Amino acid sequence: MKGKVVEIFSSIQGEGKYVGERQIFVRLAGCNLNCRYCDTDFNVVEKCRVEKLAGFGEFVEWNGEMNSEELVDIIEGYGRNVRHQAVSFTGGEPLLQYEFIKDVAKDIKEKIFLETNGTLVEELRKIIDYVDIISMDFKLKSAVEKNLIGLHRKFLEVAKEKDVYVKIVLAKDTKPEEFEEAARIIAEIDKDIMLVLQPVTPCGGVEAPNVNKIFQAEETALKYLNEVRVIPQTHKMLNIL
Repeated sequence: MKGKVVEIFSSIQGEGKYVGERQIFVRLAGCNLNCRYCDTDFNVVEKCRVEKLAGFGEFVEWNGEMNSEELVDIIEGYGRNVRHQAVSFTGGEPLLQYEFIKDVAKDIKEKIFLETNGTLVEELRKIIDYVDIISMDFKLKSAVEKNLIGLHRKFLEVAKEKDVYVKIVLAKDTKPEEFEEAARIIAEIDKDIMLVLQPVTPCGGVEAPNVNKIFQAEETALKYLNEVRVIPQTHKMLNIL
């Protein structure tokens, strides 16, 4: 099985519930959304970047269309240098290549961490037995200019059997009513699902919310959910991958 890969490296998880954990990151090409605040290059590449040794920051070029066996070897090589909490498949939207992820997952011992926009429900069903942790973005209409609530609800119904948490990016122009609706929907599925509020890192003209807006969003979410955390993109602060 071959997959379209953009980059592979070892770093610290900078977002969400597992912030600060050492992980291996596999960035896959392609996405089915176009978020206003996206700061990631996930286009298909002829040559991908592969870190030579875990955490050293030196990269070599590799064929952008990679065999699953090659990726397994790279992951195992990183594991010989440092212990990692999980292998994070990110993007773009990694579920566009769910078959490739499954082919890798069955041959490695590390936990599989899936960073997803929470829209590809059937693809998740086909890979759910191979996934350990799911970081699901709840995309608000103001960010993607389309209503994804129905897809997010169905996605969470499948994902809830795993270690799942939901992340909502807050911007200056995030509307309180759309945010509250998202919190209510998550609670209808399971009040114990953790919600991470992530103040946007300014990008593409999207501005960060002020402190009052962040506090108000947290207070609103706590009316519905049992665990709400405010966590910015810490890897941006540290200036690391």
